[in-house]
Amino acid sequence: MLLRMTDDLKTCLNARALEEGFVAMRVTRPDAIPQAAGRLAEFVAKGRHGQMGWMAERMGWRGDPSALWPEARSVIMLAESYAPDENPLPLLQERDRGVISVYAQGKDYHDLVKRRLKRLGRWLIDAGGGEIKVFVDTAPVMEKPLAQAAGLGWQGKHTNVLSRDLGNWFFLGAIFTTLDLPPDAPEVSHCGTCTACLDICPTRAFPAPYQLDARRCISYLTIEHSGPVEEGLRPLMGNRIYGCDDCLAVCPWNKFAVAARDIGYAPKHGAPPLAELAGLDDAGFRARFAGSPIKRIGRGRFVRNVLYAIGNSGDAGLRGVARGLCDDPDATVADAARWAVARLGADVDQAQRRESC
Repeated sequence: MLLRMTDDLKTCLNARALEEGFVAMRVTRPDAIPQAAGRLAEFVAKGRHGQMGWMAERMGWRGDPSALWPEARSVIMLAESYAPDENPLPLLQERDRGVISVYAQGKDYHDLVKRRLKRLGRWLIDAGGGEIKVFVDTAPVMEKPLAQAAGLGWQGKHTNVLSRDLGNWFFLGAIFTTLDLPPDAPEVSHCGTCTACLDICPTRAFPAPYQLDARRCISYLTIEHSGPVEEGLRPLMGNRIYGCDDCLAVCPWNKFAVAARDIGYAPKHGAPPLAELAGLDDAGFRARFAGSPIKRIGRGRFVRNVLYAIGNSGDAGLRGVARGLCDDPDATVADAARWAVARLGADVDQAQRRESC
């Protein structure tokens, strides 16, 4: 029997969402973010999207969710925690190891969240009727503004969504539905005068609070950017080889973070030795990161990142590892290897000069 009262349906839906493993649910309208189109257009016009051409494509859909699926009447926004048990920042001091972003330590969140969304969506159809479409970061949907419009959290000065109840270690999922559900009140910023996320960024990727220039963001550089990274940015990447958690990790609202509920987010990869990762061929890379979001960037881009980290390690013992990749068939890998060899050589020369003084 269908639940006809939308308030009752929404209450039951929220309870079901929590049973499925989500940590929060809110509802908004598809037309609730009229400012998004203009902000996106400005972001793209300034070139801050870098090589992410997909952000410029279909801007009409991305900037106006109601255009993506005109039949939709409600957008259900859901949060799924992947909060780590420990602060990831101390790993940045272990220079001979590669630091992988917390969100990529376990299974691919696209698969885990979408599976949960589909189950919840099927329940909604059975309980209330209507039609649904589910989205997890793979369609022209601006989840972050929608999350703020739904009251799930707000986009902080680092442009990520955070919440007074959840911190900022959570993924977003969306269910568009033809059902007309009561919307929640939007959230406002509670960042106050805090600038911790802006101050810690090693590449100064934030031109101003609430603004990001992806071209300087280490997450973008290690994941989305193909080809060689600008030489001036390479030393600033440290030993981060996939993503960056600095601005998330320092957020004081994380004292309210909720533990991850899905065992799939349990750390699997850790901070592996750089020498070990540099030796991965294509088959070895694909086998090691099967089922992980890391796999999608490919061996070439990943080993490029590892070689930048080797160059930043200050460990002369890794110079031979980098030298062995100077003639790699992948031109970007070879370029990164030569850079690492030269950088470590300069470190060795400086150390020898200091010893002779």
